[in-house]
Amino acid sequence: MVAHGLPAMVRAPNQTRISFKVADSLAHTAPETDGPADPGRRDFIHIAAGAAAIGGIAAVAWPLIDQLNPAADTRALASLEYDLSKVALGQQVTISWRKQPVFIRHRTPKEIATAKADDTASMKDPATDASRVKAGHEEWLIVLASCTHLGCVPTFAQGEYGGWLCPCHGSQYDTSARIRKGPAPKNLELPEYSFLSATKVKIG
Repeated sequence: MVAHGLPAMVRAPNQTRISFKVADSLAHTAPETDGPADPGRRDFIHIAAGAAAIGGIAAVAWPLIDQLNPAADTRALASLEYDLSKVALGQQVTISWRKQPVFIRHRTPKEIATAKADDTASMKDPATDASRVKAGHEEWLIVLASCTHLGCVPTFAQGEYGGWLCPCHGSQYDTSARIRKGPAPKNLELPEYSFLSATKVKIG
């Protein structure tokens, strides 16, 4: 009778102790969330972030890089094919390549022999005739048509050396386009070229 008649204020402490025990039990069994992150997960996050950053940089940089590349029409002009059958023996043509004039001369046997005979002559810019033509195509001399003094275009004249004469300051080149007299310091320059066939050459 007495137990059932206990006032609520006497039962309350027992209930409070029970609730604390439950809370303590839950605290001990709950997983820790404030500790250090899993290393594998952290590495994955770093790699993913780095990949995204690189992708973003590439997307921004590519248009800038692409516009630095030469246009298709510019690349097409980098090389030029020419039909040599158009040039008669003893004649030459002047063509334009990369906005520069180029001489293509069809040399006669006499011009070739004269050039070879002078291989050992004293020159400002020594070179053999063989070093200035392609083996098996000695009759074809292909050079940039700009005097190495100040860039004037020489004319082919049967002068002192049988080759080219610069009308600006009198530089003279032989039949191998080597400088032999005058202020020009170098031979007429050779462009890069190759023979595609006996009658076709590719310059550049």
